Amino acid sequence: MAYRKTAAEIGRLEAAREHLIAAATSVVTEVGWSQASVTAVADSAGIAAGSVYQHFSSKAALAVEVFRRAAGREVEVLGEVLREPGTPVERLARGVEVFARRALENRGLAYALLAAPADPAVGAERLEFRRRYQALFAEVVHEGIEEGLLPAQNGEITAAALTGAVGEVLVDPLGARDEETTGALLTELVAMALRCAGAPRP
Repeated sequence: MAYRKTAAEIGRLEAAREHLIAAATSVVTEVGWSQASVTAVADSAGIAAGSVYQHFSSKAALAVEVFRRAAGREVEVLGEVLREPGTPVERLARGVEVFARRALENRGLAYALLAAPADPAVGAERLEFRRRYQALFAEVVHEGIEEGLLPAQNGEITAAALTGAVGEVLVDPLGARDEETTGALLTELVAMALRCAGAPRP
């Protein structure tokens, strides 16, 4: 008869895996993907390097999980903001501001998610999550068109442009970690997003 792990053993393994993911996220936030070695992550987690492979088959598999968790949370938050009460234009402005503000408040992790050199497996995840951001922006743009608040346009193209532009605008500030221009940057970024969608000036 095959051995089956007890509920307590499964719980301990899951807790250890979550601890490892948290440690890896912290390391990536500090040093980026390229320097987040298995040894560095294991040291941060307080375990032997070999123990990492009890939970993940490779460094790339761990990196993908870190990316999915962190980027998935940002998608969730953006989706929540874009579906809050208010006109589509108001929600679009709030969504861009909240996304950018969260990035600027956690610059190391945001830079890792948006632009830092990474394993091809993480690069593939970036593309997938860009599609998820685009879908959210497209949804609110289409609502704006239907309500007559935005001009007729291809909502998917506008959403792709917004996703790319917001990320591109943030890359240099995130890498520089200069917090002095945050307010002005957010104002200009939101204004750019509204212009991109064709929203009238307030």
